[in-house]
Amino acid sequence: MNISLDLIQTTTLAVVLLLLGEFARRHIGFLQRFSIPGPVIGGFAFALAVLALRETGVAQLELDTTLQEPAMIAFFTTIGLGASVSLLRKGGKLLIVYLLACWTLAILQNVVGIGMATALGIDPVLGVMAGAVALEGGHGAAAAFGPTAEALGTDGATAIAIAAATFGLVAGGLLGGPMASWLMRRHKVEVPAAADTATPAAVEAEEGEKEEPVGYGPLLNTAVLIGVVMVAGVALGTWFSETTGFVLPAYVGAMVVAAVARNVGDRFGLRMHQGALSLVSSLSLGLFLTMAMMGLRIWELYALALPLVLLLAVQVVVLLLFVALVVFRLLGKGYDAATMAAGMVGHGLGGTPNAMANMDAFNRRFGVRSEKAFLIVPLAGAVLIDIVALPWIVWCINAVA
Repeated sequence: MNISLDLIQTTTLAVVLLLLGEFARRHIGFLQRFSIPGPVIGGFAFALAVLALRETGVAQLELDTTLQEPAMIAFFTTIGLGASVSLLRKGGKLLIVYLLACWTLAILQNVVGIGMATALGIDPVLGVMAGAVALEGGHGAAAAFGPTAEALGTDGATAIAIAAATFGLVAGGLLGGPMASWLMRRHKVEVPAAADTATPAAVEAEEGEKEEPVGYGPLLNTAVLIGVVMVAGVALGTWFSETTGFVLPAYVGAMVVAAVARNVGDRFGLRMHQGALSLVSSLSLGLFLTMAMMGLRIWELYALALPLVLLLAVQVVVLLLFVALVVFRLLGKGYDAATMAAGMVGHGLGGTPNAMANMDAFNRRFGVRSEKAFLIVPLAGAVLIDIVALPWIVWCINAVA
């Protein structure tokens, strides 16, 4: 039996799963203790149910996740609107360290992938596909680089890369929170006061006039601003890609335009309503990631032969060791470092939305938001990393093909 859910039904289901996931995260001890994001809990549980229905021959389900991409773009727009230059200067050293770590990880994942593929007797190009392409790049890079690898003679490269990206998305969402929580306990990291991690705008609001409660007016104004920035950001991404041939994702274009708008507004003394911005950010992230997880085609992992399963397992171990032994220490072994560790596990295995969900769940557990992490991780992990990662991927594919 084939079951198809339309846009309204799929969106309603996603919201219900998000609600159930957040409820489970708050009330089930180990989910709260390991900071597993609510969207991952609800969405992945549904994906497992879909897998069971498919494998038992009861039903196959089709979803209309049209709103997934707009929600993703809206979320990254809110991130850009929080990117003030003063905050960037405040976290400048951490940004440089984190970016260097991202570049190192991209290089390391291909080295590990090629090395493991060679040792296991499979095509080294598949090692690249199950390396930085699928893990740092996610499904978008998998779909983009797969045909290139196949044109060079590696059959099934696209399917392998997409399956590896699916594996990474699940692993990144499940392991980021537990890793950060373990680092907090292992190094006895103290949770800072909220004021220590607040943005300049938040500090100004606390010291100056009282922030207006979130209501229809502030929410409408914020929604209009986000909508305009999204339109401009998508247009920027399309123009840049067509002009240069370098693919700039729509959500990155929106984040860049939003950052410019934020700082122009700061320059002329225009303030945004932080409560409304935070509300839109949380809802858009929850909706996007829930849809991404509930739409996982877990059975695609069956395409991975045992050697590739071993390869991916080694990739996970290497990433966790790199984050725990190198990145966390270089970032200062504090609360911001632990939050960014959760983020690196998320985007190092799955994607930047995974990173943001991991950090959001981790920070909610302690009631303090690391604004540095929420600025640095998407900026480095979604934008600046490609300066090194993309040329490195192209070089590796051509070198081992």
